[in-house]
Amino acid sequence: MPTDATPDPYADPLRFGQRVQVLRERRGMTQAQLADLIGISEHTLRKIENGQRKAPDLERVMRIAEALRVRDLADLTGRPDAHVDLFIGPGHPRLAAVKAAIDSFPLSTSTEPPPVRHVEARLHAAWSARHASGNHREEIGKLLPDLIRDSQALVRNADTGNERRRAQALLAETYSLSQFFIAYQPDSALLWRVAERGMVAAQDSGDPHAIGVAAWLLAQAHRDSGRQHFDAADAINLEAVRFLEPLLPDASDDVLAIAGALQFELGYTAARRRQTGTAWRHWDKANDMAGRLPADYYHPITSFSQAIMGAHAVTVAVELHQGGESVRQAARADEVVIKSKPRRARHRIEEARAFQLDAQPDVAIATLEKAARTAPETIKYNGYARAIILEEVESTQAARRRRASELAMEIGLLAA
Repeated sequence: MPTDATPDPYADPLRFGQRVQVLRERRGMTQAQLADLIGISEHTLRKIENGQRKAPDLERVMRIAEALRVRDLADLTGRPDAHVDLFIGPGHPRLAAVKAAIDSFPLSTSTEPPPVRHVEARLHAAWSARHASGNHREEIGKLLPDLIRDSQALVRNADTGNERRRAQALLAETYSLSQFFIAYQPDSALLWRVAERGMVAAQDSGDPHAIGVAAWLLAQAHRDSGRQHFDAADAINLEAVRFLEPLLPDASDDVLAIAGALQFELGYTAARRRQTGTAWRHWDKANDMAGRLPADYYHPITSFSQAIMGAHAVTVAVELHQGGESVRQAARADEVVIKSKPRRARHRIEEARAFQLDAQPDVAIATLEKAARTAPETIKYNGYARAIILEEVESTQAARRRRASELAMEIGLLAA
């Protein structure tokens, strides 16, 4: 690399001041502007950037991170152990009630649990409500506390081994629904409790589909915890794929679909590692699995289907930072309608990331506006969407800045 090349703070082991300078310049911000935002003199900031002063205290580091809209604190500090997601979503008003139900473990109760078929029907209705609603956290947040309590009661009151296994499968699925509600909210410990309890309940059930879904979600929890957890995510994914593989010749559509979803997750993590060949190879395997499903099939939990594979291709290209390829994949994927509103909005966010990578910020904001119209709660809690919006709120282009600001106010990122 030429000696005068701009260092990359995401790849090179630079000192703190150099990282501040590179990230500041990437945002088109002057030293005077950043100094004013974080409450120090321009002279002091200059000394920090050129290494004449050591890194400031944690409070000042956090102010710098906020001013520069750094998504991960490790990107600013250069320390992998300093992984902190700075774009976590707000706490949903129903989070406290859901948390209370998850954390409660009554050892005995005089209340008779509802029939198993009743809980199954309510779970089915809850998944349908999630996919049909733009404010899906509100919809399932209303249902989860009673579903959690009743599913736990079914396990406690099971009389036979078969009854207990069936109840554990329902409890595992209830925890899966809970994880969709809790994701990207400010309680990572609760997310981990749900992911791990879901896997335990699924294993106790012995149900292949329940085990596959629990593994899919637990692997995501590991992957989204940072690069240092990618190996754990892959290990869980691979173990589940190997477990399901002998069952696939005679498997139901739901089991085929969760096996395909697990294959894609392996590709997703590979893309996050920037392993291009491995990522697309797993996408190909997942696409083959989708081809074995009926054309109109849609997995009720993961949304895995033939229709979703175009959206998955966009995600792989975006994670590989292939701007042009991600835009091309977005054009192809847009031909297919994704049935689930939150999943459709998530796809729009991935498209917006593609356009942002391809230096088309106006199209990115327009795409996020579509996502907000489809499922407001999806964009409100998605860190990638929030990062793009916050970046464009400070655009030098007045029209783009206005649109980004209006969208930020609409989803509650900025006060009106």
